[in-house]
Amino acid sequence: MGRNRALPHSRYRLSARKVASTDQPGLHADGGGLYLQVSRTGARSWLYRYMLRGRRRDMGLGPADSVSLSEARQLADTYRAMVKRDGLDPIEERKRQRIAQQADDVRVMTFEQCAEAYVAAKEASWRNAKHRQQWVNTLKTYAYPVFGKLPVDEIDTSMVLKVLEPIWREKTETASRLRGRIESVLDWATVRNYRSGDNPARWRGHLKTLLPEPGKVAKVQHMKALPYTELKAFMHNLGARTGAAARALEFQVLTASRPGEVVNMIWEEVDLARGTWTVPAERMKVSREHRVPLSKQALAVLERAHAEFLDGHGDTPGALHGFVFPGGRGKAHLSNNAVLALLKRMDVKVTAHGFRSTFSDWCAECTIHPAELREMALAHAVGDKVEAAYRRGDMFEKRRALMQEWADFAYALDQNAGGRSATS
Repeated sequence: MGRNRALPHSRYRLSARKVASTDQPGLHADGGGLYLQVSRTGARSWLYRYMLRGRRRDMGLGPADSVSLSEARQLADTYRAMVKRDGLDPIEERKRQRIAQQADDVRVMTFEQCAEAYVAAKEASWRNAKHRQQWVNTLKTYAYPVFGKLPVDEIDTSMVLKVLEPIWREKTETASRLRGRIESVLDWATVRNYRSGDNPARWRGHLKTLLPEPGKVAKVQHMKALPYTELKAFMHNLGARTGAAARALEFQVLTASRPGEVVNMIWEEVDLARGTWTVPAERMKVSREHRVPLSKQALAVLERAHAEFLDGHGDTPGALHGFVFPGGRGKAHLSNNAVLALLKRMDVKVTAHGFRSTFSDWCAECTIHPAELREMALAHAVGDKVEAAYRRGDMFEKRRALMQEWADFAYALDQNAGGRSATS
């Protein structure tokens, strides 16, 4: 490697213009141990070379495009004095200062800052914005008022208990989720070296010995479902009602879909000619696109929705646009609360999501279709990863027959006469 050799006492041999124009690979001396280093690729950087205890040391001072010549000289002067006056090694001192700065960062990193960083790192893997908001809201409501502004390394078991104990019995499910979220944030902080030691929010071997088991405090409240034997009367009542909420719920029941999948449905997802609704992956719980076969009755609901809510726009299927079930008061689409309000007005003590259980019970009790067909109709994950890899299809035509049976059952003249389906 070529070098521009300077006399030992020679200083300031380089100029800003020369630094910018020099492209010859090698070390170009400025004097006093400072060099401009040019790589074979043309990259320029600063190097300070010094001797300490009979050993030569090379210390990088940064790239020349971000550290100017005058700045490099100032750094070299500082480190030269450190060697000659104090007998210190500038490289080791710089390492020590960086470690000290990291320690300072740990001391000022609060739980709230760690939580925000954790959410930012993980939210891309979460299914939807609602999940993120639930995460943030529980921490803001319960954890932040107690230790949100405290250094994350100071949070201990007593602080975690101060957050959890007031709500552990009355809001057990919320408290249990909150505990897990606090644990995740503290784990993240530990891995990032913002705290050390055991996690005070850990359940096994720790909080489990201090708090009662969540399952023994309050039983999980499952979604209330309508018995399938009462479905015909319900659908007759529902069909007589007008409005976007009624049509959305009717369509949801007929497709055994989740409420959120239906209220956010747009016309561009529907192929009326083929009788298919394709739900995009970002709206599915399993984050995978889901094709839904539409029964004759489900198509009739869409035709009614088109007539009632599109005000005559879109004379052909290709021209249909916008949300299928629009919201009121300027809202783009219907809200889940509108459907819940409808059920309350109908004096039916069930949840919209519960109709999926109604469908599942009917499949098990009144048909001989295999369980995996029912699970695929509900857009549940079927089997393990190996089984899923070998199953290339989605049993679409078989699901179409199943959903048509379901719709026929929902509108049957006499449900008691239906008996067990003979379709395999």
